Amino acid sequence: MNRIFGIETEYGITLEGAVHVDTVKESIELIRSFRAEDWYPAWDYSLEDPYQDARGFRAKQLHEHPDEKMFQKKDRNRNLSHAEIKSDLILSNGARLYNDHAHPEYSTPECSRLIELIAYDKAGERILLQCAHRRSEALEGQSVLLYKNNTDFHGHSYGCHDNYLMRRDVPFDYIQASLIPFFVTRQIFAGAGKVGIENESGLQRAGWFQLAQRSDFFAVEASVDTMSKRPIINTRDEPHADPKQYRRLHGIVGDANMSEYATALKVGTTALVLDLIEMRLIGDGVAIRNPVEAIRLISHDPRYEWLVERESGGTISAIDIQRHYLDLARHYFHGRDSDTAWTLDAWESTLDQLGRDPLALADRLDWVAKRWLLETFIEEENAEWDDPWIQSLDLEYHNIDPDSGLFYELQRITPMQRLVSDEDIEQAITLPPRTTRAYFRGRVVDRFRSDIESIQWDNVRFKLDGRTPSIDLKHLIQPDIVETYNQILDASDSVADMLAALESVTRDS
Repeated sequence: MNRIFGIETEYGITLEGAVHVDTVKESIELIRSFRAEDWYPAWDYSLEDPYQDARGFRAKQLHEHPDEKMFQKKDRNRNLSHAEIKSDLILSNGARLYNDHAHPEYSTPECSRLIELIAYDKAGERILLQCAHRRSEALEGQSVLLYKNNTDFHGHSYGCHDNYLMRRDVPFDYIQASLIPFFVTRQIFAGAGKVGIENESGLQRAGWFQLAQRSDFFAVEASVDTMSKRPIINTRDEPHADPKQYRRLHGIVGDANMSEYATALKVGTTALVLDLIEMRLIGDGVAIRNPVEAIRLISHDPRYEWLVERESGGTISAIDIQRHYLDLARHYFHGRDSDTAWTLDAWESTLDQLGRDPLALADRLDWVAKRWLLETFIEEENAEWDDPWIQSLDLEYHNIDPDSGLFYELQRITPMQRLVSDEDIEQAITLPPRTTRAYFRGRVVDRFRSDIESIQWDNVRFKLDGRTPSIDLKHLIQPDIVETYNQILDASDSVADMLAALESVTRDS
């Protein structure tokens, strides 16, 4: 597509049968299990600034979950540095794996092709599962369980963030106004489904099936926060590229999807909407009154009418809001490329089916597949929706172990639609995508790991003859520049050779 994007996913972690689990410790040990023999703290945190707000100021503080102070107190007693607690790793496929607030997090490498992104997202599941198996062996008797979900049913929500590179010259207030109706209603096809209604105070209502796991946890329309008082539009301004040309849209409103189809539809539609925004084609015709209330009402609606109030008066359905964006995208982008063609067709057919019979989409949407699974169990076992057993099955839908996770059981017994092969996923575990700077980062780590002093998304610093030369990756956006750097890296036998060749190219240009 016409954009670079990626997905960050925080995973739920526990130990099978354990009553009390130190999730920070287990997250650290899990990540260290990937390459315990040569881990060292190389991630450069000095290049991160989560306080910088895209609206033109720097926040004085970030809101934290009430439990965060307890975690921080425990961390001070661990005898570990901040870097050791984070345990950051850059993988050979260009991805990042680290501990984030008591959750192992996998960030895909930057991708420019939609189906490629799905392969790298699924590769994250297999990488973490491999780590879980190694950690379980070390525990000798206890098994590590990992869940690709967004809630623990006790008032804690953890994120799945979709990220997109955007042009800097688009005013942020226009981005915010144009995206809110889309983000509020995207859950009708991107929600992962959930039993119960909860917020940061804990479970508020058991047994109520809703569309999305995250929708209960949004409190404001826009802010820089991610852990408490969460916004529909996150304003964090860390472009990881040339800040004069680009910004990064850090989307925190989505669920973690098990379905390949739902993930692709979530990211593909958002990428097309951002194209429309950059072309200034989004008007205010579908502006929503009280979006924070609307995102919950849509998720909770048992009749699937999904009506919200317009800012201009009257009501409109979530399907019609989505169709407004779809019609614009089809008018302007029809015939552009294969990723766009797939997204437009999938978007239209999904909206059409959601209007006729949402439950017929069990072969592609997570919330529908989960609802079918739970309803089947309730009927066979004569159970009730508020039975704790049902909540347990909800969680097991997200178990990433193919031998025990219910999503993968569904994938075996029903024709769940797939977009990538197992071979594609296996390749994505080790090989970075060629068309973005992730290739350079991943291959540098694979070939010259011992020569790296520090690393970040957009910078690599080396140790060379008492010096620490660095390579700035901020400008590795255009395909021709990316390919030039990749070719030089592949042809170099050492860091010194690579730096000399890159310097020559830079000087000539």
